[in-house]
Amino acid sequence: MEKASDNLIEIHNLKKTYREGSVSTEALRGIDLCVKRGEYLGVVGKSGAGKTTLLNMIAGLDDLTEGEITVDGERVDRMNEVKKAAWRGRKIGFIFQSFQLLPGLSLLDNVMLPMDFCGTWNRHSSEKAAELLRMVGLIDHIHKIPSEISGGQQQRVAIARALANDPVLLLADEPTGRLDSATSEVVFAIFEQVVAKGTTMVIVSHDHTLAERTRRMIRLTDGVISG
Repeated sequence: MEKASDNLIEIHNLKKTYREGSVSTEALRGIDLCVKRGEYLGVVGKSGAGKTTLLNMIAGLDDLTEGEITVDGERVDRMNEVKKAAWRGRKIGFIFQSFQLLPGLSLLDNVMLPMDFCGTWNRHSSEKAAELLRMVGLIDHIHKIPSEISGGQQQRVAIARALANDPVLLLADEPTGRLDSATSEVVFAIFEQVVAKGTTMVIVSHDHTLAERTRRMIRLTDGVISG
């Protein structure tokens, strides 16, 4: 049996060009990057540096223009949309800056959504979702809807939802960008718990100080790794 690579993510010569009419914008201009299993990586850079584009490429949410992306031994750039959706549901947890919770559902139901979408739902799913909400400190709010809790609490629900299918990789796009410093500390403490359990995590931020909470940091400048 072939030994699994120490790298969970391997990216080679990744390029992404957006075209609108006759105008082309190079968002990524030849990225080479490896992320080891269990690593906690921070990616910093100014707005427009290509940080969100890089995360979207890794998660298969957007198509690349050129290059290769391998995640957990699978070539993401060779998958069709149907296969990518199924793969993403099994392997990736994505935390958005805007939370993206469904407003009409309870916190418990929001966390169970990925299980339903990916066919992993079973009679124990509500117990698992409740335990994830307990982990992020929201067990007493499970029957509330998102509008009944604070922004920081909504972000913690989004983290619990991202962990619903036990992903091997957690991606976070400016996860504390809309939070105050005290709430950001709570969110980062949760991330550290998750990484301590062996999950690989990549977080992008324009805030250099927050990204220093990670174990390794790289900087993106105008679509290339500059440090």
